[in-house]
Amino acid sequence: QLQASGGGLVQAGGSLRLSCAASGRTFSNRAVGWFRQAPGKELEFVSAIRWSENSKHYTDSVKGRFTISRDIGKNTVHLQMNSLKPEDTAIYYCAASEGRPILSMLWNPGTYASWGQGTLVTVSS
Repeated sequence: QLQASGGGLVQAGGSLRLSCAASGRTFSNRAVGWFRQAPGKELEFVSAIRWSENSKHYTDSVKGRFTISRDIGKNTVHLQMNSLKPEDTAIYYCAASEGRPILSMLWNPGTYASWGQGTLVTVSS
């Protein structure tokens, strides 16, 4: 089970840190991804981390602004979001794969078997 938290309302240029905590199972040998869905738009890949390798991946629109990281002791993945823009406004979901996916599949929502409930991020202009 995944629990996403950390969303909120922030002004453009501000920061938020999202967290995704797992209960009942570790993230070892799995990937954890963040996706977002803005009103009226499709689900979009944001970032992912392959836990065991600590390899990190981002969509182009967030590179240099967002940072994904892992907390091994707490079995939690964080998404630090800086320099937020109004177009970052969306519901953000974390998801975890069952196994270790290949890099080319990290962007695909179908790669992930477990999903959190979503946390709303609103960036005002």
